[in-house]
Amino acid sequence: MTIPWRWVFIALILFSAWQYWHNRPLAVSPGTLVKEIPVQSDIAKKVVYPHGGKYQLEALANFEIKARVLGKEIYQFDRGAELVPVDLALGWGRMSDSAVIDKLSITQGGRFYRYRWEDAPPIPPNEIISHSANMHLIPTSPAIEKKMKQVRPGQIVHITGQLVEARAPDGAVWRSSLTRDDSGNGACELIRVESFDIR
Repeated sequence: MTIPWRWVFIALILFSAWQYWHNRPLAVSPGTLVKEIPVQSDIAKKVVYPHGGKYQLEALANFEIKARVLGKEIYQFDRGAELVPVDLALGWGRMSDSAVIDKLSITQGGRFYRYRWEDAPPIPPNEIISHSANMHLIPTSPAIEKKMKQVRPGQIVHITGQLVEARAPDGAVWRSSLTRDDSGNGACELIRVESFDIR
């Protein structure tokens, strides 16, 4: 039995509407929501975590961040999706303030986070760079992965874990940035997430 194309079309529309509803940004009043900066500390000794029966994750630093979600992208089909199913663009300091964020156009895709403005930036560009980042999240449990996929732009998240270097069976390497003031290729954090709380 062939399903009429119109029913497929209707199903796609309904699915898209459902996706939008569950991922729609929250309306947030102006004001700095997160004053804390991310905390990074040295690893006392080399630690390697096996992950998913395939990957080896070498811890580079302990990491903790409280931040506002600026954007979320779920990946299913790219090479890194099995290891990193979710990227979050996160902001803290003035990059958690709607008065600033509403003057930026923020997008994600291809494992990058992008922003642009009209006329003039709402805050200095180097502050945008140092107070926001695209973060690749490696869940350590199905419950954490579920929370990652449910979070909405505008919400506050508190994440703890480690910045890591991931090695695939074929020798491919994916290494986290270890600073917050870089940008471009290689500037994203790769986080092995041990806890993920939505505030």
